[in-house]
Amino acid sequence: MRCTKCGEQKDKVVDSREAKNGLAIRRRRECLGCGHRFTTYEHLEHSDIRVVKRNGVREPFSRDKLLGGLMKSCEKRPVSIDILENATDKIISEIQSDGLREIPTQVIGARVMQKLESIDQVAYVRYASVYRQFQAIGEFIDEIESLERRPNADGNQSDFFSQ
Repeated sequence: MRCTKCGEQKDKVVDSREAKNGLAIRRRRECLGCGHRFTTYEHLEHSDIRVVKRNGVREPFSRDKLLGGLMKSCEKRPVSIDILENATDKIISEIQSDGLREIPTQVIGARVMQKLESIDQVAYVRYASVYRQFQAIGEFIDEIESLERRPNADGNQSDFFSQ
């Protein structure tokens, strides 16, 4: 691991413990070069699952890519990283429980949209616009109107679109 402060590769593990309900290991590290302490997380690699993209290309499943998509949708929204990491872990668990070795991006996208709808409706519409490849403003309006007609998945979430 490279030190986040000086870039030195030599460090020692100061503390190690289970995190995220046993799905990860949290390690506190200390740089042997400058003494800076930083945290790393170790996750199980899901390399046995392959993602089939729309153009037919297959690539290894990436937890980081999934989390990155969620984070981008929730940018500048009041959503904590813990909520997004929990959503990521739930989506991965669902994918693994399906027992498929290959999964189309459309299935992953639908699961992400399902989670985002209950987390933050603005983030949901952002993600939907990319996932469904909206080409016109009318498609945004249709999606928002559809969202308005659905009952809130989370009772804590305010109705963003009614005046």
